[in-house]
Amino acid sequence: MWLTVIPNVKRVTFHAEYAKPTHPIQAAVNDAAATTRTDLLYWSPTPDGTALLWFDADLAAAAEILDSVDVVTDMSLHEDTAGTYALVEQPRLELRPAVLDAVSDATVAFPPPIIFHGDGTVRFDAVGSSTALNGLHDQLQELTSVHIETVRGYRPWSSPTVLTNRQREALAAAIAVGYYEIPREGAVADVADAINCSQSTAGELLRKAEQSVLTAAMPSND
Repeated sequence: MWLTVIPNVKRVTFHAEYAKPTHPIQAAVNDAAATTRTDLLYWSPTPDGTALLWFDADLAAAAEILDSVDVVTDMSLHEDTAGTYALVEQPRLELRPAVLDAVSDATVAFPPPIIFHGDGTVRFDAVGSSTALNGLHDQLQELTSVHIETVRGYRPWSSPTVLTNRQREALAAAIAVGYYEIPREGAVADVADAINCSQSTAGELLRKAEQSVLTAAMPSND
């Protein structure tokens, strides 16, 4: 269920391309043939860099990618039908100093996921005031090629657990390609292309997301 748009708060989707990877795991994904993307779902605010990742790959491929990264000291993997989740421990974040400075200086929030594509591009959202978001954009422009994909008012969910990150991403992509326009402008295939998955997976994500949203929106019969 959606809540009212919060005044003066925007949610912006950025798409950045880096001349060289921002993190060793991103570099490993770029070099791997078995996966096309990795999502940074959650990360620790402490200096040790513990993070929950999702790989568009099976467990063996994800393990091989992480085994090749020296900075990873421990990992726990879980495979499901969509890919592999990895809880990864690192002694430090290992992000480039300029990237860390831009993130720490920004007076915005970064909702998950941060998506690392195999072609070296990164897609992420930031939430904040227009002034703060413009400042972040200016800082990023000094580091890399970056453009803004979408700007929209921020509508928080009444319950963060209504949708999974992948379901939320599929819905956002469906809206962006016009899947819910009348008449319909986009197809499930367009959603699949936008989130880099098969058409059947995109369709399943949308159906489950729609079920969750509609169920949450309807009053209980209890």
